Amino acid sequence: MECKNQFVVPFGDTDAAQIVYYPNYYRYMDQATHDMFKQNDLSLKTLQNEKQIIIPLLEATCKFKTSLQHEDIVTVHSMIERVEGKVFHIRHEFKKEGDVLVAIGQEVRAWVSIAQASPKAIEIPEMIKRKMKGMDEK
Repeated sequence: MECKNQFVVPFGDTDAAQIVYYPNYYRYMDQATHDMFKQNDLSLKTLQNEKQIIIPLLEATCKFKTSLQHEDIVTVHSMIERVEGKVFHIRHEFKKEGDVLVAIGQEVRAWVSIAQASPKAIEIPEMIKRKMKGMDEK
């Protein structure tokens, strides 16, 4: 499962030097994950409301290669790299004009049921694993 999102860096995401303030990359990754699931017919809102499933973040990292600035056009290419039992790993590559690699982000997320009183990580269903691995059509 993967997707590409493109946007223009807004002024409000930058510091006084008009460079993107680093926490915004984590916000971009979170949005890219939500978009990837929605584009693959797994809307997180629907999963939560109809299946009582959420995908909380367990770990996030980002390695910065160069900076993004106000009005840069950035493309975030997100893909699920690994699916293991109750967790999955997502890679996010940030590139700006000229295919310049800006940053590489990683997320680890869990497949969690909220059907009971207390949230509990559960095995990712086989059908979902197949979709995540790109073995299923949309």
